[in-house]
This record gives sequence, structure tokens and C-alpha cells, in this order.
Amino acid sequence: MKAPVVFFLITFCAAAEVRTLTLRDALDVALKQNPDVVLARLDQQRARAQVTIMKDPFLPKLFAGSGAAYTNGFPMSIDGNAPAIIQAKAPMAIFDRPQSYRAAQANEAVRGTEIDMGLRQDEVAYRVASLFFDADQAARSLAAVERQVESLVRVRDLTAVRITEGRGLPIQSKQADLKVLQAQQRQAELADSIADTETSLGQVLGFNPGDRVQPAQEDRRLTGQLDSEEAAIQQALEGSREIRRLESNLQAKNLEIKGYRAERLPKVDFVGQYSLLSKYNNYEKFFGAFQRHNVEVGASVTIPILVGRSGQAAIAQSQVDIDKIRTQIGQTRSRITADLQRAYRDIRRTESAQKLARADLDLARDQLTLDLTLYDEGKVTMAQVEASRAAEQEKWIVYYDTQHALEVARLNVLRQTGTLQASLRQ
Repeated sequence: MKAPVVFFLITFCAAAEVRTLTLRDALDVALKQNPDVVLARLDQQRARAQVTIMKDPFLPKLFAGSGAAYTNGFPMSIDGNAPAIIQAKAPMAIFDRPQSYRAAQANEAVRGTEIDMGLRQDEVAYRVASLFFDADQAARSLAAVERQVESLVRVRDLTAVRITEGRGLPIQSKQADLKVLQAQQRQAELADSIADTETSLGQVLGFNPGDRVQPAQEDRRLTGQLDSEEAAIQQALEGSREIRRLESNLQAKNLEIKGYRAERLPKVDFVGQYSLLSKYNNYEKFFGAFQRHNVEVGASVTIPILVGRSGQAAIAQSQVDIDKIRTQIGQTRSRITADLQRAYRDIRRTESAQKLARADLDLARDQLTLDLTLYDEGKVTMAQVEASRAAEQEKWIVYYDTQHALEVARLNVLRQTGTLQASLRQ
């Protein structure tokens, strides 16, 4: 039992691939083969096929067959038709308002799937960009932690020498060991985070299980100027695909109501039939004249008189759905406004945090420069210099975190205003 499992694991690991892509290339791949986008595209194809189905009754058709039968006595009908050697029918709807509204509903459904496609593509673009920025931030933090570990290890070693020489306390060695362990744990967590992010990128891009996507080294900062908060809210409300999807659903429900009401209208169908009759069916015995070739062309009109109460109940149900959709549109507009206001507050807060982190980083760098000068003068130890280096790397990590938070906040604004894909491709 173990051999097949081992063979499978070896094969799986060998098949896994690490791909290096730029953000733009990753977007192109994701919009083409991301599973959610593929499913939305298939729904779109299905909706288009449904339009053909709904319009089919208005297209001419031709059916041919035979209704040959042995007759003893009066020639009775077979499925409503006289017994015939050859029969041909050409049915087609000429006027059927309920069916016309159903076809219009199908067309509206196609428009809805196109909006859904755009929603999926925007969401996928946001996920790809977020993962790229996550990977970039984790990689920069990992490099800083690695430098921090090197400094803390030197501090630990120098502290151990001082304790051995009797110039330090044993507790200082434990404190140095603890800082090294903490930094090494953070280093391992960041390495795992990078692996998880690259694996998630492979999944979002629709690659094989186990494949990872490594972001290429490039400048991915969003440098474009964002619109004002009021302009962004207006743009988001006017171009929101989510609102347009709800409006499409609303239009479909209105067409559905019109279809139910049209059930009271007459229906007109084209009638075209041909029958080749035979003498052995006793037509000459029971009818005054016999003709082998028979053609019928005309129209069948059906006028509803009593249509029951189900149509009115269906209209009431559709009206309830319309009221719900209108409520959802109002909720969505309110949510979009609140989300954008919150996003701009996040931008202002993260910009302030970044300025604070930058000032703290500059202070740490100045402190390191001062310690190096003092070390050259013999006023501080190398352990103190290495501790300052480790503190500087800690400030770098905090600065990277604030920079990442600002990038994510800007991404969120671009996604809600519908300008994310265009901004990422600049």
C-alpha cells in the first residue's frame, strides 16, 4: 500500500512547477483561465444558447413521416391525423406575445451574464494584485529579518564573550538568545507566508495543483493619483457592475410580468400540412370524393377565454421579487458609498502611519550612524552597534507593513470605482 502512495507523491512533486510572472502577465493568464472566470464564461455561453431556444418557435420547421395503417371501416385518425402513406408538417409561431417576452428575458439574461463576467474579472484582478503585493511585502520583510537575525546572532555571540570574561550577567545571555529565537521564528513564518502566497497565486491563475507563481522583480507601486472622495463615489455608483446586475434582474422581472399578462392575448400559428392518402383506407366508401395529394396552408388562432388564477399569482410573486431587487439596489448604493468612505479613511490613516514609520526609521538609521561613530571613538561596544542594526531592520519591517497597507487601501478604492484593471496595466 505504501509504494503507490510514495510513487504518487514523487510524481506530484516532480510535476509541480514554479513560474515567474510579471503582474501584467499574471493578469492576462488569470482573466483567461481562472476557474471563476471560466465558469462565468460557460454561463454566458449557456445563456446565449437559451436565447436560440426561446426564439425557436418563431422559426420555420419541417417534419416528415408516415401514418400508414390498416383500416377496416371508417378511417379513424392517428394522433389527430388521417391515416396517410406520407405526412409532412411545417409548424411556426406567427404571433405569441408570451413567447416573445420569454425570448426578451433570455436576451436580458445574456446581458446579465456579461455583467457577471466583468464582476468575476474585477474580483480576480483584485485577488491577483493583492497576492502580488502580499508576496512583495513578505519578501522585503524576510530580507530585513534575515539581516536582523545576523545582527542578533552577533550580539548573542559578543554577549557570551562578555559573560565569559566576567563583564556581563547570565540573564543578558538569555535575553540575547530569546531575541534570536524570536527573529528566527518570524523568519520561518515569513518564508511560509511567501510559499502560501505563491501557491494561492497558482490557484488563482488556474495552474495545476501544486504549481506556484513567483512574482517577478519589478516596480509594482500604484503611483497614479486617485480621484477625490466625492468623485470616486459618484464614479462607483454610476459604473457599478453590481448595481447594473441588479438592474438587469429588475428588467428581467418586468419582462416576466409582461409575459404573464400577455397570456390573455390570442396566439397565431402558421399551419402547413401535406398528406399522401391511400385507397385501401376506405376513403372512397365514406367520403364523396377521394384525392391522393392533400395540402393545407393557413393559420391557427387560439383565443384564451378562461386562463385560471395562476397567472395573477405568478405576477404577484414577480412583483414581490421586483420590490426586493429595488431594496437591494438601495442597499448596494448605500454600501458602496460607505465602503468608499471607509477606504479613503483607510488611505488617510495608512498615509499618516507611513509617515510616522518613516520618521521612526530615519531616527533608527541616525542612531546607527551615531553608534558607528562612537564605536570608532571607543565609546560603545560592537554589541551595541549590532543591536542598533537589528533595531533599524525592525523599523524597516514596520515601514514595509505600512507601505503594504497603503497599497492595499489604494487597490480597494480602484476596485470599487471599476478602474483597477486599467490602473494595473499602466
